[in-house]
Amino acid sequence: MIHNTFLLILILLGIETLIIAVSGHARFKKFFKFIPSVFWIYFLPMLLSATGIIDSRNPALQVLSTLLLPAALLLLLVSSDIAGIARCGKPALIMMLAGSAGIMVAVPLVFFLCKGIVGQQFWSGFGALSASWIGGSANMIAVKEAIGTPERVFLPMVVVDTIVPYTWMGVLVALAGMQPVFDKWNRSDRAIIDELAAKSPSVLSAGTQLVRFDMTVLIALVAFFGVMASRFLAGRLPEIKDMISGYAWTIIIASLLGILLSFTPAKELEKFGASKVGYCILYFVLTTIGARAGVVNFGPVLVLILAGFLIVLIHASVLLLTARLIRAPLFLVSVASQANIGGVASAPIVATIYQPGLASIGLLLAILGNIMGTYLGILTAQLCRLVSA
Repeated sequence: MIHNTFLLILILLGIETLIIAVSGHARFKKFFKFIPSVFWIYFLPMLLSATGIIDSRNPALQVLSTLLLPAALLLLLVSSDIAGIARCGKPALIMMLAGSAGIMVAVPLVFFLCKGIVGQQFWSGFGALSASWIGGSANMIAVKEAIGTPERVFLPMVVVDTIVPYTWMGVLVALAGMQPVFDKWNRSDRAIIDELAAKSPSVLSAGTQLVRFDMTVLIALVAFFGVMASRFLAGRLPEIKDMISGYAWTIIIASLLGILLSFTPAKELEKFGASKVGYCILYFVLTTIGARAGVVNFGPVLVLILAGFLIVLIHASVLLLTARLIRAPLFLVSVASQANIGGVASAPIVATIYQPGLASIGLLLAILGNIMGTYLGILTAQLCRLVSA
């Protein structure tokens, strides 16, 4: 068994680098569409830990995770285009918020229905999943750490988060041809799409990311001081028993600092790869979480997958009801759903399939999900905790 901390860190960095490199290779891209790289970045360290190759109890793993996660969240949010999101318009924002509300209602309800099968301890797993399906993987990891989701609970939820969203994306893509039928039945206001098309060229600014050593150092310093400020402020806020811990406050404050910095010149750091650095840090945190997992019970996975599909159906029902009330076209129903459940990687794809040229709408709605995901995920987790009793 490998106990040396330095060697352990090298192994985890090697796994992260290998998976990112292989997943970006043209020959293997199709494979990673079915089982995304995020899963392998978590699973391979867990496998090494479970087989006794690496020491899952090395205290450095927890320390690294605790220190680096707030930094990753800050860097991922510093490039948030709040003004661009606002320009998406009222109907798009209403549909996005309705999709998030559908997840927040569905997750505690479905957990309540299946807790007798999967066990009460899965409340935190459902809470972490809600963060992913409102925002994305970064939100899921943030909530998992903030509420202390056990590793034996977290990995089955990662499997659910892998299978259900990709299946749902396939359903949404298949429904693209039904737009005229749905919009006629719903009496959808097609002028909404025309307004979005008029706004979309100015909504998204495509900038080339330049890698410079001095700017990378500056990005690291911004993240470092952001984490220090988050920990300082969190230490002066009251802990709420069984709800908000000191570390949860750190996560919340770091996310807020990232959003606030997006209104300052610090937003320009994105041109030099701030989000790329953030994702590299986030994926390394994920390797440390996997390395701490050890042996995990996959017993309830099938039930959890079925529960995941039920959550999606309730979420879709809320979206359809909202679309009926505001006469939103199927385009917004599908894009809002994918922005919630899929995230920034897939929402633009679904948007393009429905309405070529409107990929930026899907991207901006998904970014809004990333902004909300941690906060609403923690809230949803507490609702799950309440119904677990």
